[in-house]
Amino acid sequence: MSDVFEFLAETRTESGSGAARRLRRQHKIPAVLYGGNQNPVNLTLDHNDVLKHLDHEAVYSHILDLKVDGKAEKAILKDVQKHPAKPKIFHLDFMRVSANEKIRVHVPLHFLNEETSVGAKKGGVTTHSLVDIEVACLPGALPEYIEVDLADLDVGDSIHLTDIKLPEGVEIITLLQEGEHDLSVVSIAAAKGGTDDEESETAAEEGADEEATE
Repeated sequence: MSDVFEFLAETRTESGSGAARRLRRQHKIPAVLYGGNQNPVNLTLDHNDVLKHLDHEAVYSHILDLKVDGKAEKAILKDVQKHPAKPKIFHLDFMRVSANEKIRVHVPLHFLNEETSVGAKKGGVTTHSLVDIEVACLPGALPEYIEVDLADLDVGDSIHLTDIKLPEGVEIITLLQEGEHDLSVVSIAAAKGGTDDEESETAAEEGADEEATE
């Protein structure tokens, strides 16, 4: 899939909102490349090509091949400004990466065995508190996604950040902060319908017991 994550860009000299609007009318996307102890560079990319790349979830957590005027740069996609309702990209932010410097990237979570977990088999309802997490690692250790196995999760149980098995060399940013930040990632609660039925059944049994003692 290496070709999926190759972005072709050209440098641009014009900047400002007026220049950006003119580019968008030409089906181009204004962008910027920064970081790596180098000056920021204003770029232009083809809108349709970018849209195809962004269909792949992994593009957001992958080291990209960004070719600027034919010269290759290693970068990550730090920000995407989109239209709230239309498949239209307004602006992109790329950040240069170095093999020896740690980067911070949001990585998606893939939930395994959700439909067949212990709690799901009992009719429990699964709730996702997080769908991605921000990690720090060297570029070579960056995972495309992180798996969270729900197989043993029962009703009333939850998985927290500290329960996640991370690839070697990868750290969760939130857990590096001072204080209590072991957030819940996913949990299973009893279905409301199931709870009401159980309460009704219990009430009926209590009523029957009372009648039997009268």
